Amino acid sequence: MTEQSLSAQRRQETGKGAARRLRHGGKIPAVIYGHGRQPESLTVDRTEFEKILQQSHGSTILELDIDGTKQRTLVRDIQRHPTKKTVTHIDFLELHAGERIRVDVPIELIGSPDGVRNAGGVLEQFLREIEVEILPKDIPELIEIDVTDLRIATSLHVRDVTVENAKILTDPSVTVCTVVPPRVEVEPVAEVVEEEAAEPELIRKPKAEGAEEDAEED
Repeated sequence: MTEQSLSAQRRQETGKGAARRLRHGGKIPAVIYGHGRQPESLTVDRTEFEKILQQSHGSTILELDIDGTKQRTLVRDIQRHPTKKTVTHIDFLELHAGERIRVDVPIELIGSPDGVRNAGGVLEQFLREIEVEILPKDIPELIEIDVTDLRIATSLHVRDVTVENAKILTDPSVTVCTVVPPRVEVEPVAEVVEEEAAEPELIRKPKAEGAEEDAEED
């Protein structure tokens, strides 16, 4: 994994008001924490950090230069604005040599499945990351999974995946991807509406003039 450097400054002011002023000034509030140290509030340059994000494909390890003191860190969490999607806060985890950490590593599917090439199937991916326990130096940018041999109605699960020098923590039974049969469009069947038979008109024989009066008189 390629490591990059990022400058950071300690900050004394905390709270929503201070964080808002930092963001308006092109900075991002952050915090660094780790085993054996107290959390410390920091600030980093927005443009510099977003440039690093654009170049990263997975877990990001940074050499954080905090007012001249260099610390090796992992970007543990990034918070974003709900609508603008801009970065609003960053959590850095301080790394120590020989200390294994838990991290989510993105999955990349490699190849074109047999069931897609030869049977018109569709490849569906259900899992995007796998959680592993690993030394920081061994963290891969991506977990590549070859799907070339997948046929129709066959799947790959977490148990089928190996990550070098790592312990996989994700449930082995979870499905990573599968090839489903081609979708067949069924033409709608026209509904035949039977017209209800018209009720026969009741034909009554007209009464003779004076018959009604005659009946009343009888």
